[in-house]
Amino acid sequence: MPKITPIHTQAMAVTFLWLLALLTLGALAFVIAYILYHGLPLITWEFLTASPSNMGRDGGIFPMIVGTIYVAGLAVVIAAPIGVATAIYLTEYTRESRFTQILRFGADCLAGIPSIIFGLFGLVFFVGVLGFKLSILSGALTLAMMVLPTIIRTSEEAIRAVPASFRDVSFGLGATRWQMVTRVVLRSALPGIGTGIVLSIGRSISETAAVMLTAGSALHLPGSVFDPSRTLALHFYTLSREGISMEKAYATATVLVLTILAINLLAYCLMQRFSVKKR
Repeated sequence: MPKITPIHTQAMAVTFLWLLALLTLGALAFVIAYILYHGLPLITWEFLTASPSNMGRDGGIFPMIVGTIYVAGLAVVIAAPIGVATAIYLTEYTRESRFTQILRFGADCLAGIPSIIFGLFGLVFFVGVLGFKLSILSGALTLAMMVLPTIIRTSEEAIRAVPASFRDVSFGLGATRWQMVTRVVLRSALPGIGTGIVLSIGRSISETAAVMLTAGSALHLPGSVFDPSRTLALHFYTLSREGISMEKAYATATVLVLTILAINLLAYCLMQRFSVKKR
């Protein structure tokens, strides 16, 4: 029986890791291909620009596209400045203490809370106590709370990855701490921060439970952030779960998948271009 050497062990481990990676990519490719196969032939210009009728059995998804942009966009606009500012404070303006440990622990706990709990909180607080009712604003505020931990943790890690020599040189040239943070650290950490924001956009677009309880499920085109609206993910869930129209459900899922893929690819290209320019 041949003796197993460390080289053989390493080769087997690498092969096993490659198989797991290919399995993950294969599962992703299968899901995307399955949805596109059933939904892509149903995508038409009328479907993208018309309003739904007959509870979604007929018509299109234009109000859902607008509602998704409003809810997800407003959520990220609210959460991104707060998350990045918190990360800057934790890394650049305070030392490790009991307070920072509690803050990080709270962010980690917030990231592990199920989305339905966020939805119930948003229903009670934003819809009921603050009186925003079922609206885009209530849904956006709820989603902002959901994605805030992701932005904080990814931004914090990106800022910590900036070499300390960059800070030392900046201080040596007479820059203030704020100038050092805004002109040196944030520019270097921008790809990592952008990754966290893109992940937050993807989660906001694909969220269902929290949006259903806070933003409502109206089929009409919203006129302002105080109107209820239905997102693409919620529309897909409603069509498929209630058996209204599987064809429209697959078409809606296709638009949702293509949107998330486009956002991720665009963000990846922008981050790569920024990284090349920085070098």
